[in-house]
Amino acid sequence: MKAGGKSRRKYALRSLRSQLLARTLLILALLLVLIGFLQYFLMKDFLYRSRAEAMDTQLNSIPADLLIKDSQEQRGGTASQEQTNRRNNRPGPFLFWPDMSLASIDTDGTFQSLSNENGLKPPRLTTQQYQAMQQSKRMRHGYQLITDAQGKEQLVVFRPLGPPDRSSGLLQMGVSTNSMQEQLINQLRTFILLSLIALAIGLALMLPVLRRTLVPLSRMVEAVKRIDAGNLAERFDAEQGQYEVDRLAVSFNGMLERLEHSFAAERELQMQMRRFIADASHELRTPLTSIHGFLEVLLRGAASNPKQLQSALESMYGESKRMNKLVSDLLLLAKLDRTPELKLEDIPLDALLLEMKPQLLMLAGTRKVVFDMTAGIRVLAEGDKIKQVVLNLFHNAVQHTDMERGVIQVNLSAGKKLVDIQIRDNGPGMSKEQLERIFERFYRGDESRTRSSGGAGLGLAITQSIVEAHGGNITAESTLGTGSVFKVTLPLAGTV
Repeated sequence: MKAGGKSRRKYALRSLRSQLLARTLLILALLLVLIGFLQYFLMKDFLYRSRAEAMDTQLNSIPADLLIKDSQEQRGGTASQEQTNRRNNRPGPFLFWPDMSLASIDTDGTFQSLSNENGLKPPRLTTQQYQAMQQSKRMRHGYQLITDAQGKEQLVVFRPLGPPDRSSGLLQMGVSTNSMQEQLINQLRTFILLSLIALAIGLALMLPVLRRTLVPLSRMVEAVKRIDAGNLAERFDAEQGQYEVDRLAVSFNGMLERLEHSFAAERELQMQMRRFIADASHELRTPLTSIHGFLEVLLRGAASNPKQLQSALESMYGESKRMNKLVSDLLLLAKLDRTPELKLEDIPLDALLLEMKPQLLMLAGTRKVVFDMTAGIRVLAEGDKIKQVVLNLFHNAVQHTDMERGVIQVNLSAGKKLVDIQIRDNGPGMSKEQLERIFERFYRGDESRTRSSGGAGLGLAITQSIVEAHGGNITAESTLGTGSVFKVTLPLAGTV
């Protein structure tokens, strides 16, 4: 039970739906975190700037002569009666807001707090910093964040006193950033809560959407389960409304089609191999049986009879020749089944057939042989192998024609890119079933004729392998009672 639960949990974690859901939510969460950070910093800068502008407006609304001594008194001069009265009537340090600080800085850097006891203590910079600020015009814009003596952060703005060309000091106003920080934290908490709600809603909505989106893949999984070596006819629907899944289905269908053809070809090859082994064993067993029989006869005393000895030796010699030819043909077929190594040369095909003419006429005996050849045809081939092709086909025609009435035609013609060699006879012809199997190994269309002539049914298979090794093709046509024609097609020299 525990193993089943672990298996289900492992499957759930490794499923495509779970991974898509987790990664989508992770990306969404990261985007929300990024948005939260951006919102926090942008809102913080906005709040600070807004508050700094408000403080700057407040500073500009405060009369400067109520906050600082006049310039003459700062220089140690005698003040007028009006200035003295104004100074005497001026209140002491004051501040109207409890969370704010106020201070003045003279031109020599003297710092004076103007905050009352209920206000914040103003933070203080160095004398050099204040003097540098009075000499720079940038202090009229923006704000600074300064930590006071109690360790509290204040947002501070500055205002020059007096006209721009005759500054009499600085006025510094600060405000605690606690309230703004609390406001930012509250907004951040609200954003986090809304983000969690959005993730929960997204999770609830994405589960059925993903389940529906992955239906085509689930169908493909079920179809794959039904596919095995005996059920390769299964195909996927190539129009499921999802481009990627449709492409995957098309690829799977192509793969299944190729697998089906491969399995069919493999089964056919296995059947041919079993048939080949059986036929080869039979063909080898026949001469071996004959030789074994003759040896037994000789061992029983026939060896002392010159006439019987001569007959037995001749028979064994014939069977050994037949067996030797069979083994040679089998080795040649095995060699041709691998990548054949041909010694290709540019040879004149008409001259090669004319060179074979005496041999063909001798092989034909009393049969009539007609030659019709086009001169100047050249092919890229191995001459000995082409001779073997012509000899095999011509010998096949000789075997199936009558000695007295037989007519064999050897034709050579060429097109733009291909050359045709045709060997036609007027023999009994072949049926459709025989024609379909004529190039199979060990196939005999006429068992009695083949046995008398010593053939094993490998000649046409060897011929086909040689022709295909040269990049050509061989076909056969036949009509019962009329005869047969074998056509060899090879590429002309310079077109390969």
